[in-house]
Amino acid sequence: METIYLCIVIFLLCLAVFDLFVGVSNDAVNFLNSAVGAKVAKFRTILIIASVGVAIGAVMSTGMMDVARHGIMKPDHYSYEEVMTIFLAVMVTDVIILDMFNTLGMPTSTTVSLVFELLGGTFILATVKMIGDHTLTYNDLLNSDKALSVIIAIFVSVAIAFVFGIIVQWISRLVFTFNYKKHMRYSVALFGGIAFTALAYFIFLKGIGKSAYIPDSTREWIDSNTRMLLLATLVVSTIVMEILHLLRFNVFKFVVLMGTFALAMAFAGNDLVNFIGVPLAGLDSYNDYAANASGAAPGAFLMSSLMESAKTPPFYLLIAGVIMIVAMATSKKAQNVIKTSVDLARQDEGDEMFGSSRAARSIVRATQESSAAISAYIPKRVAEWVDSRFNKQEAELGDGAAFDIIRAAVNLVLASMLITIGTNYKLPLSTTYVTFMVAMGSSLADRAWSRESAVFRVTGVLSVIGGWFLTAGVAFGASALVCLAMFFGGITVKIAFIALVVYMLIRSNRQYRKKELEGGKEDVFRLMMRTRDPEIVWDLLSKHVSRTQSFVTRFAMQEFNNIIDGLEAEKPSTLRRADRELRNERDELKKYRRQELLALRKVPTSIAIERNTWFHLGINSSEQFIYCLRRMLDPVKEHVDNSFNPLPKLYIDEFKPIRQRINDLMKQTDSMISTRRFDNYRDILAEADNCKDELSVIRKRHIDRIQQNDDNHMLQVSLVYLNILQESQQLLSNMRHQLRAAKKFIEN
Repeated sequence: METIYLCIVIFLLCLAVFDLFVGVSNDAVNFLNSAVGAKVAKFRTILIIASVGVAIGAVMSTGMMDVARHGIMKPDHYSYEEVMTIFLAVMVTDVIILDMFNTLGMPTSTTVSLVFELLGGTFILATVKMIGDHTLTYNDLLNSDKALSVIIAIFVSVAIAFVFGIIVQWISRLVFTFNYKKHMRYSVALFGGIAFTALAYFIFLKGIGKSAYIPDSTREWIDSNTRMLLLATLVVSTIVMEILHLLRFNVFKFVVLMGTFALAMAFAGNDLVNFIGVPLAGLDSYNDYAANASGAAPGAFLMSSLMESAKTPPFYLLIAGVIMIVAMATSKKAQNVIKTSVDLARQDEGDEMFGSSRAARSIVRATQESSAAISAYIPKRVAEWVDSRFNKQEAELGDGAAFDIIRAAVNLVLASMLITIGTNYKLPLSTTYVTFMVAMGSSLADRAWSRESAVFRVTGVLSVIGGWFLTAGVAFGASALVCLAMFFGGITVKIAFIALVVYMLIRSNRQYRKKELEGGKEDVFRLMMRTRDPEIVWDLLSKHVSRTQSFVTRFAMQEFNNIIDGLEAEKPSTLRRADRELRNERDELKKYRRQELLALRKVPTSIAIERNTWFHLGINSSEQFIYCLRRMLDPVKEHVDNSFNPLPKLYIDEFKPIRQRINDLMKQTDSMISTRRFDNYRDILAEADNCKDELSVIRKRHIDRIQQNDDNHMLQVSLVYLNILQESQQLLSNMRHQLRAAKKFIEN
């Protein structure tokens, strides 16, 4: 039995490594998004600075490990077997949930996952124990007060972070404006001094100063001289910042990079327990059982040792920090989650990742009405002066930056302070909640949410917050069910869940690689939105339009063939797949249409006016491809699903040559649009007209057949074939319009 539990402990430690990779992939956004979004340095430089912060924070995080040991449960009432069951259920559930959210590109909370998984597993076993022993209560088995304080702190931090993000960013923008280089002669030194002092207080004085690695005498001296240290730090740092500014050093970049280091350090110190706290508690439980059980059964040995504070060896913490650094630097999923957060906070308009929702529309409308009502009481001169400080046309953004370094500095300094306060009170605040909501509050204060994008941004924020609450509910319920199954199923069920986790991780990575290959389509659009030269935007837009039209032409040809093949072979699965693909492509076309319309606003006005007609004709032609194929597919799908009469061989042989000609024309059209060379343009149009004429002849001949046939049992399939002939003509008309629009749009 001891060997089996040793294997479970080893698996927990292996899951800890996976959890570090998966969790950091999710949480890297917390301390990288501001520096990455503002483009303050190369990504490699930002990673190096963040890595140093992670390494130091990891080594200093020992005190937070107690949350996993006795922060939720009271282990002195649980046996070794019950504790290991809870720990295994928590880790199994945690890896699956976090990997699922990362694959979707949604920032979720590792803290919420851990707390609610521990709560779910402990609650269900506590219920089982109370049923077996009526003398026990939840107060005996659950650390209710601590659990409640942790949960309240997590959710209250959302509102606090959002409100402070709005206030601090609004004041900062009022002082510096978007053209901050003209308004920072003296104020930049004070801003840098305050930022450095705040970070020094919460990170160095309250963070490292409270560490067990600092001698008691030093800690006592820091506590008794805190005010003097703060005043000295403020004066000295302000002077240093002014000197750096006079030497033409960008103080804001320094603050952003310093904030990145501080936030990475706070993250590691606060969140490392989320990844390795449970496995290390499992290892301690195993060591205690092996050393002191004296042959006692796993179900009879109580885990009172977990009531003691964790004494985690620094080597383990350092190894965990190194794994976090490697995951942060190599994970593609981390970059995907960073993109979600940066896109929701960016200053300019762009492709909105989220659609519109009724709740978002109501919130935006209510906010606009409230703003209008308040504005009526503000003096006109004051309103004009404030508006002049928020002139986004003067925004100084780095090449490819989503927002400027003023906002990046506010995000990092404010989030670092809030998280470090929580860490010092041993409350595992959600770094995801705090950093995301600070970023959303600062972007709102910065007027980044225009009337054109506000409803989409609000929908995105609501979706992410909803995902957090969903995480809490799913984590609690899933962990409870898994724990219950493991408890009653014994070793067999535990092994089954271990195998399931391994399988799901392998499958998830394969699916994500496939999705990643498809993500290259967005690169051109991102470049268009970040580029300020109208001529470059036009060049990129024309390429984007050509690629979209080329793909739609190729896609239409493929689905046309699938529909015909499905009818001829009577394969419902082929037709169902075509139906699904057409629906998905319709949604994709809507997204591309919005992207290209946004880019068209940024091209030179003369070009936009001249090419506007052909641009819209191309969009309509692409959409008509989908509608035409839908009209062709629906009667075919109904016919095959109902197992009606198959398509006669006469019809198949009759349509085969014309089908081949349509394929040849579509291929040539695709080739012209993709290469943007229209040498045989006239020949293709003429051949398409000839093909349409031939279809008219076949259609008339087929109508004559229907009228002359006295036997009506083939009428249904005859009408389906007639519909194919008609829609094939329309498909060729759409192809001609698409080709003409593509040529005129590029060459006009």
